[in-house]
Amino acid sequence: MTVTLRTITEDEADIRLDRWFRRHFPDITQGVIQKLCRTGQIRVDGKRAEAATRLAPGQSVRVPPLPAPKAPEKPEPAAIDPRLRAEVERLVLYRDDHLIVLNKPSGLPTQGGPGIQKHLDGMLRALATGPLDRPRLVHRLDRDTSGVIVVARSPGVAAKLAAAFRTRAVEKIYWAVVCGRPVPVEGRLDLPLTRRDPTQAGARGERIAVAERDDPDATHAITDFRTLDHAARKLAWLELRPLTGRTHQLRVHCAELGAPILGDATYGEWRETGNSALVEGFSEQLHLHARRLTLPHPAGGTLIVEADLPPHMAETFRGLGFVAPPARPPQRR
Repeated sequence: MTVTLRTITEDEADIRLDRWFRRHFPDITQGVIQKLCRTGQIRVDGKRAEAATRLAPGQSVRVPPLPAPKAPEKPEPAAIDPRLRAEVERLVLYRDDHLIVLNKPSGLPTQGGPGIQKHLDGMLRALATGPLDRPRLVHRLDRDTSGVIVVARSPGVAAKLAAAFRTRAVEKIYWAVVCGRPVPVEGRLDLPLTRRDPTQAGARGERIAVAERDDPDATHAITDFRTLDHAARKLAWLELRPLTGRTHQLRVHCAELGAPILGDATYGEWRETGNSALVEGFSEQLHLHARRLTLPHPAGGTLIVEADLPPHMAETFRGLGFVAPPARPPQRR
């Protein structure tokens, strides 16, 4: 193999140099890539570059002669089960050449882990249109949270969307049914959070807690809330707008407000609230739904996508007389 020059495309913007190499030359190991960078054999625009260098459209990558793969070719991936494909297709809210937006069901983990056999990340291969087109997660929702979740169709798009989530360029709206009626009925919760020591998590296994403001390990967490409807003082429908994206932020903030989310067995029995998250006659599933995402589209403009309520929340709404408008069709403007 001779030296070649390859130009970075728009779709590959902001991808790391080592990941770009592994995408185009999957048989080359990370160690080989780092060595080629260290010895100056891999270059970007004629200059030495580190493996972690972020690439920009139009840049030229020097690809040196690469060692022949030592390992045997990987077997062809197993055929997609038609039932899995149909299951995933039912979740699709919006799709174009850059991204796919899904309505994640409550109870489905976003990613795998110990004891998890089925998860959204593993199901995404059913949406691939080619070997390099496997959609990639951009952000996460808790296992028991339903609603809008975005996946990218290429590494470049994934990098752009991940950056948008990090910089608060994405507006997120959640709906929740909470136990009790918040007073005041709307406002802002600016409460720093900290991860608990596992040995101090308590019987319910709370992972996150409100922290002191001078705690050096605390993370900034802000949530705007608004009461949309209520059933006496027993249950209320809240609109939640997280301005930060911390683990379990909405669940902990609602509990601290004195209105734990219905079905939240982990944070629901919050001290000093007097409200239990388990109410007789209502589903014990978590009543937290990612209703709407407004995000900058990687190809320009803004994309707005909404998701209808999951079955258990829709049933609770009917029982309480809450009237939720149907999700509007996706808008690209």
